[in-house]
Formats: sequence, C-alpha cells, structure tokens
Amino acid sequence: SSADPGITSSSILLGGTAPLSGSAAAYASVARGAEAYFKYANARGGVNGRKIEYKYLDDAYNPAQTIQATRQLVEQDKVFAIFNALGTEHNEAIRDYLNAGKVPQLFAASGSTSFGAEVEKYPYTIGFQPSYQAEGWVYGKYLARTQPGARIAVLFQNDSYGKDLLAGLKRGLARSKAKVIAAQPYEVTAADVSSQVAKLKSSGANTFAIFATPKFAIQSYVFANKLAWKMIHRHKGLGIK
Repeated sequence: SSADPGITSSSILLGGTAPLSGSAAAYASVARGAEAYFKYANARGGVNGRKIEYKYLDDAYNPAQTIQATRQLVEQDKVFAIFNALGTEHNEAIRDYLNAGKVPQLFAASGSTSFGAEVEKYPYTIGFQPSYQAEGWVYGKYLARTQPGARIAVLFQNDSYGKDLLAGLKRGLARSKAKVIAAQPYEVTAADVSSQVAKLKSSGANTFAIFATPKFAIQSYVFANKLAWKMIHRHKGLGIK
C-alpha cells in the first residue's frame, strides 16, 4: 500500500547495487539493462498505473560497500525493495539486514544455491538465476559425453560462486572417465591469476575449465597462451557472480 516505504499512488521506488567500477565492472550492464527495461515499461504506462523508479549504486564489487550502499537505499532513500543486487557474497552480506527489516530482496543476481535452500531463514530473499551447481553439472555431463578422456584443471573464484560450479562439475562427471585432476582458487582482490594458471598447466591437464568473472577469465586465456598450454578443450563458465 501507499503506507509502505517507496510506494506512492503513481510510483514504486526500487534500489540495488552493481559493480559500476572495479574488477567486475563488466557486469554494470546488468543494472543498466534493468534500468532500460523499466524505462521501456514506464513509457507504456508502467505497472498497474505506477511507474518504476530504479536507483542503483556502485559497490565496486566489494561486499563491504554493498552493505553501506544498501543501508543508504533503505534508510535514506526509503526504497520499497532491493532489486537485482549483483554478486553472491554481496547478496549474502545484506540478506540478514534486509530480512530483519522485512525489506524484500528481489531477484538476487546470483546462482548460489543458498538463496533457494535457506528460504525458511530468509523469507524476504528471492533468487533469480539457475543455480551454479546445476550449471556446473551441465558442463560435467557435456565433458563426460564429448571428451571422455578429459583430464580437467579448474580455476575457480574462492567463494560460493566458484565452489558451487566446481561441485556441480564434479557431480556431472561422476561415473565417467573424465576427471578433475587439479583445481586452483583465486581471490576477487587478486591482481591476476598467473600463478594459478601456471600450477594448473603443470598438472598435465588437457582441459581447462574457468569459473571466473570477466577480468580473470580473460587473464586465464592470456596466461595459458603465453605458457603455450596445449589442450584439447577449454571451457569458461561466466555465470553472473
């Protein structure tokens, strides 16, 4: 009702965060795409006569900044809901706060299984993407079918995003001859992943799976080529983190 924060007789105010700067700035398009669609919908009368106002702030892909920006949106800007905030750790960092205040956390831009598995604990949090574990399982099944002799090296982001993808990949490979023989994590604060790629090459793998955000995925290809890593197959998982 109009008594709720962010609601008037003619508008609904939504808020969110996105990496407009920093290592994952390529994902700024997620918020900008949503904004463009709301403008499209508003130009055609909005939703049941109300226009959607969407304010999103830069968190530079830093969960600490996500918390600060979310508090600003809720406490100062008085948004009705947090919509489409991007990042696994980032959504995990704000969900206790949002659920305690009964602020809807709509369509968290992450495929972490926790957003579906913990619905009873976080009833105001709604996920959006297919799970990363399911995505990883699809990759595993594909490799088991098309490259049954694959010896797989995995670069993965050291959080729920990368770990979910890796776990799904292993499940998809179960009972096949294709195996993960090496895996190296990287931190989102790292400058590059050159040492991880070098270690993975030395494992003797002939297949390289990259579970990373765009900056580190690109670096992985560059470093693998510099090392003249000969492989039969490369796969990158670039799900929204």
